[in-house]
Amino acid sequence: MALSTAAWVVMIGSIVVLWVPAVWALVRTLRDEGRKLELLTEQGKIDTYSPQALGELREWIEAHPDDAYEPEARRRYNECVETLHDIEEPFYEWSNAAVEDLQKLDRSE
Repeated sequence: MALSTAAWVVMIGSIVVLWVPAVWALVRTLRDEGRKLELLTEQGKIDTYSPQALGELREWIEAHPDDAYEPEARRRYNECVETLHDIEEPFYEWSNAAVEDLQKLDRSE
């Protein structure tokens, strides 16, 4: 029993629709991880948050000062700020002005 032309079109279309984005995502992820490893090897540490993620973390810390996870969030925020000030080349797209404007969060804020 031979498959119809429509069945072949659907099978090939399914393969293209599923595999092309999957392979693209895999290649991009591997390139990003390779870049992170390269930066980590060269600098000893890398930034852990993108500008947007660090901004959102700061907003969360300021909005939830009494939360049980606030000390951990503050510690991670401060670690990322310190790292950004120490490294030459960040992984995420940080501008020099944005890095210079970053300040650690004190307990009293």
